[in-house]
Amino acid sequence: MNTRRDSFTYLDANASEPLRPEALAAMVSAAEVVGNPSSVHRAGRAARAVLETAREDLATLFGVSAENCVLTSGGTEANVLAITGQAQGRRVLVGATEHDAVRGAARAGVVPVRPDGVLDRAALERMLAADGAAPALVCVMLANNETGVINPVRDIAALCHAHGALVHVDAVQAAGRIPFAIGELGADSIAISGHKFGGPKGAGALLLAGDRFHALAPLLAGGGQEQGRRGGTPALPAIAGMAAAAKVAAGDMAQQAERLGAWRDRIETAALSAGARVCGGTAPRLANTTSLVLSGRRAQTQLIALDMAGYCVSAGSACSSGKVTRSHVLDAMGFGEDAGCAIRVSLPWSAVQSQVDGFIAAYDAMAGRLPALQAGAA
Repeated sequence: MNTRRDSFTYLDANASEPLRPEALAAMVSAAEVVGNPSSVHRAGRAARAVLETAREDLATLFGVSAENCVLTSGGTEANVLAITGQAQGRRVLVGATEHDAVRGAARAGVVPVRPDGVLDRAALERMLAADGAAPALVCVMLANNETGVINPVRDIAALCHAHGALVHVDAVQAAGRIPFAIGELGADSIAISGHKFGGPKGAGALLLAGDRFHALAPLLAGGGQEQGRRGGTPALPAIAGMAAAAKVAAGDMAQQAERLGAWRDRIETAALSAGARVCGGTAPRLANTTSLVLSGRRAQTQLIALDMAGYCVSAGSACSSGKVTRSHVLDAMGFGEDAGCAIRVSLPWSAVQSQVDGFIAAYDAMAGRLPALQAGAA
């Protein structure tokens, strides 16, 4: 356990991974490039070269052509651009456990999930086949940000395409943690965000399959950058850092999954012994992620206790302006009142075993004393 008041252990990677050294080096190098990538003089061409190298690297890693990689400010913009830019004349259907960036992007029908958190394909098929309904744009996340549950996107995409639907995949939590390419998933578009795999905050991308780029309506017109699909001067250092991080994460993926998965399992074994439940534990999940419910103990109280012990974890999404709210993900999975009693532990690429050991001890101590402190309040 941490003993110094000014020290802490960071176990909230799904909110933001620690910056990888390679990403920082790429950012510093790009920051020293003077020109604007849209300028035609030699300084502008130098900046354009940095931008297009990063785009090519990202496109290659995720299996799209460079012209089908639209650089954005992050995952939220990429998701909103995908939905607003492809939804013309289509109804939008979103999974019940999607991130708020997707749920709030359009008026949408909600597709339920099974108790394990996986999208209910039978329910989706009924919604797709509804008499007289317009073709759909279906939004499904590859991996859930709170539970780590992985959806069978390839099968979902095949079902959607059989009904004339497009498929947008929020792959923000999956990128850098599990291998995938847009063709393997059968998706029409994919959103990623650099800071989720060790890049800087403020850079993301929308990746498009085939000819989907030409059907994409812009969200920001601006000065015509990104082939007219996303206006504004690109954040060159952030984009270069994102591409560098993506390359490192891709090379380390298998080893990282094995290492973090073993530690995740140890945390869950200890949590179960302390009276917790694991959310989505029977489904395929990201190796670094666990969502733990302690019935009757509010998530906020658990977070405070663990923070005082020196461990940074969360109650789910980090996109609620610092508020700890009841999880819509666990609500959709049928956890009822316990949806407000869960914390998420997400191990970063930089984690070491001593941090895991310390967290297990801190969690066990917290779970043992909170019932008396809380008097069973939910």
